[in-house]
Amino acid sequence: MPLLDPPAEGASALPAGTFEGETVIVTGGGTGLGKAMAVEFARLGARIAILSRKAEHRDAGVAAVTALGDEAAGIACDIRQPDEIHAAFDAVETRLGAPGVLVNNAAGNFPVPAEDMSPNAWRTVIDIVLNGTFFCSREFGRRHLAAGSPGSIINIGAAYAWAGGPGFSHSAAGKAGVVNLTETLAVEWAPYGIRVNALVPGLFPHDDEVQAIRSVPERRKNDGARSPAGRVGYPHELGWAATFLASPYASYITGHTLVVDGANWQRRAMLMPEFVPIRDQLGKEPFSLD
Repeated sequence: MPLLDPPAEGASALPAGTFEGETVIVTGGGTGLGKAMAVEFARLGARIAILSRKAEHRDAGVAAVTALGDEAAGIACDIRQPDEIHAAFDAVETRLGAPGVLVNNAAGNFPVPAEDMSPNAWRTVIDIVLNGTFFCSREFGRRHLAAGSPGSIINIGAAYAWAGGPGFSHSAAGKAGVVNLTETLAVEWAPYGIRVNALVPGLFPHDDEVQAIRSVPERRKNDGARSPAGRVGYPHELGWAATFLASPYASYITGHTLVVDGANWQRRAMLMPEFVPIRDQLGKEPFSLD
């Protein structure tokens, strides 16, 4: 028997209006899990700022929020560029008010054996995942420190930050940095009322997965059977976790990484399956310098 399904989308454990009058920034909030988190904050009364490089993604996130009757704005921003982040935060403050919550959701990822990875591919993913998370957190933190106001940051980690990620060495290294950054900033900024936590999502299939991820062999095939929970996660479940961690009901929680994956990352077998090198898993030919 699998873990029980959650309440239906639209339900909430938090009181209605928990984020009334609050502005929440969600980077990469126009697609997938970012959009799901943005929607759950909006259900609880927040004004939502969707930060993304792509206009179609910003528009999709804004549409999902405004469909609920809530206020949202799409702000162009490349989180690899500190100057653009500064300008985006200014635009958010002008249009929606100073943000009290930041969700560092934007990421870059694609499967590739380390020996095939170009330096540019490595830099791009590290720039988005780790540098972008730091640059956005720094901008948020500096503004709150200067104003003497409390705030909450939610970072997005990954289980392979601890367990290693064959085929995803760039993302795994970046996410390991994000988990450590979460713990470090939590200590530095707690005296000023700024909380910093992280979420680690498990299997949450959604229609916005990029082609590079969708094309991984066996992706989405019997996904539920791959988890001890016997099922995959629903995107709004991650939204509930994010809203709780950012809420006043978690006011004594900071520096914590909450894993939402049905115990999947702890899974071990008495006899492990036969080992298959990552090149074989991805259907690649033997490596050659040519």
